[in-house]
Order: sequence, then structure tokens, then C-alpha cells
Amino acid sequence: LPKCWDYRREPSYPELYFKNLSKRNKQIMEKNGNNRKLRVCVATCNRADYSKLAPIMFGIKTEPEFFELDVVVLGSHLIDDYGNTYRMIEQDDFDINTRLHTIVRGEDEAAMVESVGLALVKLPDVLNRLKPDIMIVHGDRFDALALATSAALMNIRILHIEGGEVSGTIDDSIRHAITKLAHYHVCCTRSAEQHLISMCEDHDRILLAGCPSYDKLLSAKNKDYMSIIRMWLGDDVKSKDYIVALQHPVTTDIKHSIKMFELTLDALISFNKRTLVLFPNIDAGSKEMVRVMRKKGIEHHPNFRAVKHVPFDQFIQLVAHAGCMIGNSSCGVREVGAFGTPVINLGTRQIGRETGENVLHVRDADTQDKILQALHLQFGKQYPCSKIYGDGNAVPRILKFLKSIDLQEPLQKKFCFPPVKENISQDIDHILETLSALAVDLGGTNLRVAIVSMKGEIVKKYTQFNPKTYEERINLILQMCVEAAAEAVKLNCRILGVGISTGGRVNPREGIVLHSTKLIQEWNSVDLRTPLSDTLHLPVWVDNDGNCAALAERKFGQGKGLENFVTLITGTGIGGGIIHQHELIHGSSFCAAELGHLVVSLDGPDCSCGSHGCIEAYASGMALQREAKKLHDEDLLLVEGMSVPKDEAVGALHLIQAAKLGNAKAQSILRTAGTALGLGVVNILHTMNPSLVILSGVLASHYIHIVKDIIRQQALSSVQDVDVVVSDLVDPALLGAASMVLDYTTRRIY
Repeated sequence: LPKCWDYRREPSYPELYFKNLSKRNKQIMEKNGNNRKLRVCVATCNRADYSKLAPIMFGIKTEPEFFELDVVVLGSHLIDDYGNTYRMIEQDDFDINTRLHTIVRGEDEAAMVESVGLALVKLPDVLNRLKPDIMIVHGDRFDALALATSAALMNIRILHIEGGEVSGTIDDSIRHAITKLAHYHVCCTRSAEQHLISMCEDHDRILLAGCPSYDKLLSAKNKDYMSIIRMWLGDDVKSKDYIVALQHPVTTDIKHSIKMFELTLDALISFNKRTLVLFPNIDAGSKEMVRVMRKKGIEHHPNFRAVKHVPFDQFIQLVAHAGCMIGNSSCGVREVGAFGTPVINLGTRQIGRETGENVLHVRDADTQDKILQALHLQFGKQYPCSKIYGDGNAVPRILKFLKSIDLQEPLQKKFCFPPVKENISQDIDHILETLSALAVDLGGTNLRVAIVSMKGEIVKKYTQFNPKTYEERINLILQMCVEAAAEAVKLNCRILGVGISTGGRVNPREGIVLHSTKLIQEWNSVDLRTPLSDTLHLPVWVDNDGNCAALAERKFGQGKGLENFVTLITGTGIGGGIIHQHELIHGSSFCAAELGHLVVSLDGPDCSCGSHGCIEAYASGMALQREAKKLHDEDLLLVEGMSVPKDEAVGALHLIQAAKLGNAKAQSILRTAGTALGLGVVNILHTMNPSLVILSGVLASHYIHIVKDIIRQQALSSVQDVDVVVSDLVDPALLGAASMVLDYTTRRIY
């Protein structure tokens, strides 16, 4: 066999744990009774799980002073079509206490369900007779689910091997269901350990041991491997010049998996190498796969050897010296990595498994050519031995773990749930409440808070002038939100969270305003999430006002259902938001969509950002106010029918009014502003190529026609058909702030 790696132990790996554990073992043995052996029942259902359980069974057998072993055999072990694999258990010199015929033939979904039911009917008598202290169950098969269910209901402790892993199809659901039934867990990888902890399993009852089958894999020293190769593949076959194929049905998509198997066989026939094909397991769809083999004459083809079962010791040698392994068996992505044999993993059955670099995935194995290309790429290569699934010392760790089990401890499982706030009991008023969000808009002039319903209706809105200092502003936000939350109860609205829209650069992950605009002073590096969450006991989301406008359009406006669009908000400043593939773009430093600061002229007017010629310097409310004041100071603003009261400041609206009444200079300023905005939109069209541009804010309707004219004049012909529309949302900043809450709490990803 190829020389394999030395396992790199990390400080948290079980060795230190077991030093402390050995001291505890003596105390537990005394507590359980010195003469009391642990009665262990190992139940095996098929050839695959026996390869994982056998090393543990051998280990238990070598320590008769500590353990009594009972072996229960069921499932496909006892079926002739699958090789009567119970015989290899007998050949390994294990006494089989019980044989249970639990498989209902049919190899379809209904047969799998009936097989589980039959096992559940037969197992209680066996468990009552054996009365084990602990049952060891492996993996994710439907038979194993019946075993775990029976043991759990009969108050028998369960040790689950290989929990916490992620693969695909129905296996994931079964594996995780067994995890919830099991009292103790032996996992193979650190990721699997973390998954178990995330599933609220007690860390003290999880052992990271590695895969038991690796104990046998890494100690195999059969030098006469050529005799095994010749026995199964013929006298003329050389090492590294044959293929091992093992493909099982995918029970969640049987039709596709049969088609994929047909394509695999066609590719293998074309590849023209000697191939050992193992029959599929007993899952629904296996009968159809066997029919495909026979239809293509695989059992009689000179290049193929089709077999129901290969003893594990011999199978190890066959895959260790193969030119390639192909299929969708977990063996391909787990055990075969120990030898560095190249593997082609087909389809989705093992899609979540951790794999070494020896595995080439063909997830969409939908053409013969794609599989054939994979064979050409992989066949005959040699990869480094994998370091993922174990170091060959899993069994000693598992035996120590078994000895540490205190039978006097309460049997009832304890789940380690993360802390949660106390639940509120439901009553009719609770059910009839309107699910709502508190939306906060931090504008340059006003601070607004609103109660917004799930449908985007503003139930109630509160407005105050935005204070100039940090302390006054944060206190006012808290005060207004507390008052609005109290009012929501009277309005029969259930507040799900708080969303905040603010100017400037925001880190939405942390809820922090990094840098604000000059309009909102003393507002840099401000944590808005913590004080609001602590005060209201609600989740809080924060984002830039331009981004919020885009979110509002995605949920409630003209961007609903669109994959790619851009929103430009025209108000006191110019902001924007980009939706790409249905998701909001924040950028690497949360600075994406600062569309107001696209430069459209090198010698344009000064911008508040410190640059020159930005869109905001031409088309924002501040820019129009600046130009209006200049005209007013030169007595060039007012025309017949206009007046500005002495106590009223001249602003953008006066400029717009003058333009409507025929003021040529005001019209020219607006045309220049619209042209600058239009050039910015052209840049956006050429950069992002969205399917829609939405102009939002109080100035949008005054710019729309000029913007469309500029697009016709300046844009490439390929983007001239992109529609530009005016938002029909009344309050996009508030609605966008609310949408962050409503999307997340109703399980949409934000």
C-alpha cells in the first residue's frame, strides 16, 4: 500500500481528554460495580456499515473483562441478491445472537418505509431478550433509523457512529434524526463535531475519534495484492490499470439517478478499461439500476466484472491499487482518500462530504461526454493520502469512551440549547396582531420613526427635527422608538424588530455607522444596534439610506421579482442601491452604490465629499439650493407669480417653481443637473447592465425626461432599451428600513 501520513494532532484532540478520562474510568467502574461488564449490542444492516463497525467489534472482543458483545444482523446482510454478507461476520468469528429478516422487497420508496415498519415490529422482542446497556448504531441508513427509534423508546442508551456529517439526499435527514435520538456520538472530523454542537448536542458526550474503518485501512499490509486483483478482474490486469465502479440510487430523485448510472456505464464502455462494477445497495431504485446493467450486457461484457459483494479486506486492496474509482458511494470520498486513489464523485449523493484533493466532482453528470472527460482527467493519477477522516487509532479512543459511560447517570438526554428570551404564550389577540417593523430614517433634517406592516403600510409615523449632537440624537431615537413600540401594542401590531436607514457608510453586519455625511454631524463609528437592542429587546438592522431605498423597491416597489436593478435616490444628497442576482451589494468595505459620487465632470463644482464634478454636486437638493441662492442674491430667481417670504430660506423647490414659470436661467440649471444625473445613469448602465433603473426621491420626477434623453444620446445601443422609471413608493427610506426586519424574520435572506 502507498505510505500514508502521520496524523497531525491538535491540542484539543482527544489525547488530553483521555488522560483525564482514564482517571474517571476507575471511579465509574467502581460505581457501576467492579464485576459489572458493559453489555454492548452492535447492530449491523449492510456490508458498508459492517466495515465501520467491525473494527469496534474486534476491539470489544479483545477486552472481555470490560465488555459483553451481542451482535444483531438485519437488513440486506440476509438477502441472497446482495451477497448474503452475514457470512463475512461469521468468517470474522463473531457469534450472531439474532438474525432479523426486515427487508420488504420491491426496492421502491414504499418498500423502504415498510422495511422500517417491519424492523420496528421485530426489534422489541430482541432488545427485551438481550437487555443491552448500550446499542451501537452506524450512519444514515433507513434500517439504522429503525434501530435507533426502537432503542430510544425502550430506554437503551445509543452510541451513534459518524453523526454530524453532511452528504446529500434523504441520508442527511435520517442521519440527523438518529443524532437526536442518540445519547453519545462518535464523529470522524472536526467539522462533524462542530455540526453536532450546533445541533445542541452535549459536548461532553461527543467524541472526535476518526473513522473506525481507517484503523483497518492504515494497518493493511497485504503484499500479495496482485492475487486479489487477478481473482476479481482477471489474470491479464495490472495494478493502476483498472477501474472500480460503485454507484447507488439517489432516493430523492430516482429517475435522474438511473439515467446517470446509464450514462456512467456508457462512458465506462467507451473508456475501454477493465472495470469491477459492484451492485448497488438496497435503496429504492436499485432494481431499476440492475436492469440497466443487464440491458447493457455488463455481466457478460469482456471488460467488466459485475459482483454483488467483495470482502472488505480484499476491497481495500482493490481500491488502493485501482487506476480510478467512480460512482457516488461514501467510500469513494472517505476511505479511498487513505490511499490517494483518484476518485470521480457523480451527482449530489455525497455533495456535502469533506473530501481530499483526490476527488473530482461531477455534480451535473448529465452527459456521457462529461463523465468520459472526467475519466480521462483522473485515470492513473496518484494523489497524496488524505488527512481528513482519521489516523488509524479510532477504536482505542472509542473503547475508552465506552468505559467512561456512567450507567448511573440519568438516561434522559439533555440538549445544550443557546440562550433564548422567554416565550410569550399565544392567545387570540396575539394571533390577530399585525406583524410589523419599527422603521427609523435618520435624515439630514428630520428624524422619523414609523410602524410598518408586513404589506408595506405605514400604520403610524412620528417626525422630529434631527438634533445636531450625538447625545441628543441617540436619546431622541431611543425615546421615539420606545414610544412607538408602546403605541404599537395599542394598535395591535406585533413589532418583530427595528430597521434603521441612515446616510453615510454603514457596516450592516455589526450595525455600526462607520462614516456619516456632513449633513449628520458627530455620527462616525456609532454603534446603533446595541443601545436599541438593549432598550427594546428586539433585533436591530442598520444600513445606508440608498441601500434601504433599493430594498424597499425589491420588496414593495417596481423592483419586486427583478434579478438586477439599480435605485438612485435624489434628495438632499444623491445616494443609491444595487440589487444583483436578487441580493443587495455592499462591497468589500461597505462602500458600494455611492452613486452620488460618480464623477461626471473634471472641472465641475465642489462636492461635499471633497471631490469635484460629482453627480451630487450638480443634481442634489443641496446643489439646487446653492444655485437658487445665487440667482436670488442676483435678483434673477423670482418671476411673475412668485414670492419668497422673508422668514423662509430659498431652496430647491423655489428653483423648480421658477423653472416651471418660465425662468430661463432656472430651466438651464435644472437641465444641467438632469444631464449630470443622466450621465451618471449611463455610467451605471455600462458598468452594471441592470434590467431597470429606478429614480427615487422628491426630485426624481423633475429629472426623468432629461435622463432618458441623455441615455438616448450617450449610451451604447445595447443598453438604450433599459427602462428608467420614477419610484411610486411614498417613503422608500422607511419602507427599506422595515424590509430588512420583515425579510429576515420571515426567513428571507438579507
